[in-house]
Amino acid sequence: MALTWSVLAAFLLLLINLVEVPAYNMVNVEAGHEAVLSCPSVSKASLLMVIWKTKCSTCCLLSYRSDHNQTMKLNCSERMTWKYSPDSDPDLRIYPVSLGDEGHYTCEIISSEGNFLFFSFLTVIVPPTVTLTFDKSTGAVCQASAGKPAADISWIPPNNASTSEVHHPNGTVTRVSWVNTTLSTVTCLVTHPATNQSLFLDLQSLWLHKLAERSAAPVATTNFRSTPSRVKMEAVKPPVLSEHIYQNYSSRTVYMNY
Repeated sequence: MALTWSVLAAFLLLLINLVEVPAYNMVNVEAGHEAVLSCPSVSKASLLMVIWKTKCSTCCLLSYRSDHNQTMKLNCSERMTWKYSPDSDPDLRIYPVSLGDEGHYTCEIISSEGNFLFFSFLTVIVPPTVTLTFDKSTGAVCQASAGKPAADISWIPPNNASTSEVHHPNGTVTRVSWVNTTLSTVTCLVTHPATNQSLFLDLQSLWLHKLAERSAAPVATTNFRSTPSRVKMEAVKPPVLSEHIYQNYSSRTVYMNY
């Protein structure tokens, strides 16, 4: 029995030495930017093979074999490459990043020192398109379209705003907030990991413009014929009040969190 336990202990110790405890890395990157997924590096002398796998075994496979100095790429997008040389720095580079790249990635290092696993989860964020409009039935309407994750919307001064959101098939979310107010001005604040925006709307100017259109007096036009005894009066219709849309979009890089 003592011999059996000693053999089992030796076997477990061998497994611990050969397969290190996997590490985990969270990476957040804005769509259209560059993502770099890290993999632990080992000395060139001990390196045998590097293997990158995406979230499923039948998807992307990127590998390097040191004894043949050979790389292999299977079912991988051209946007996925080695960041540098795989024998010195086996990081994975994805550029430009798209929503379809989001998910789990596994890097495996096989060396004479043992096998090492490193897991990464790539999150792709998308800045929303932000607009602030005025609608005569609902009031001021602030909309953050197709963002990932959904943007947060608040108002200055604070109001009892109504909100709604639409989830799109690609994972983005459109969030809308609207408020009916008697204040002369409102400011919409949109908070998102990729962009923070502040949009201002002068409601007083809109109301004055609308009031001026309604109170515009008809303009008489005269249509002379051979004898100016018959006069035709025509009222000039005011133009339809159009929505005032303010858009201020400026994306910025969101740095990766390791």
